[in-house]
Amino acid sequence: MGRRTLLATAGWLAAAVLATLIGVAAIRLVGESITGTPGGVRSQAEVERALAAPGPTPTTASPSSPTSSAPSSGAAGPVSPSSVPATAAGLRRSFSTSGGTAVAECVGADVRLVSWAPAQGYRVKDVDRGPDDDAEVTFAGPAGEFEVKVGCIGGEPVARPDDGD
Repeated sequence: MGRRTLLATAGWLAAAVLATLIGVAAIRLVGESITGTPGGVRSQAEVERALAAPGPTPTTASPSSPTSSAPSSGAAGPVSPSSVPATAAGLRRSFSTSGGTAVAECVGADVRLVSWAPAQGYRVKDVDRGPDDDAEVTFAGPAGEFEVKVGCIGGEPVARPDDGD
């Protein structure tokens, strides 16, 4: 019985070593797709060229660091504008609140909302995308409602205060 146990143990060890070797060989055949960086490693010069190249024009706004504001029903909190690349229609500007972000552009004397995105936990309650003398989007969520209301002055989108309508 001792000899049988010894043969079983030796067979089990041989099978384990063989399985390990097959696994290592398979990983080497597959190569970088499992263990390496996708697309390879880039040099410092390649990274600098990639960062210097113009990126795609955003089609939807993504919430950036929202500003803090005191929520109130139907009221706009402080709106933080930031520039977005210009298009054939005109200058685009992003406006951000705690409830979400909207991107607007001027079309002649009128303003049009290009895109809008609620912040996490918020939803779009109402939107008037224009083109009109003003455009607005209202975000509703757990901390209240936040309105982004924009107009055009001198061909540039600007935040407008809520006038109570």
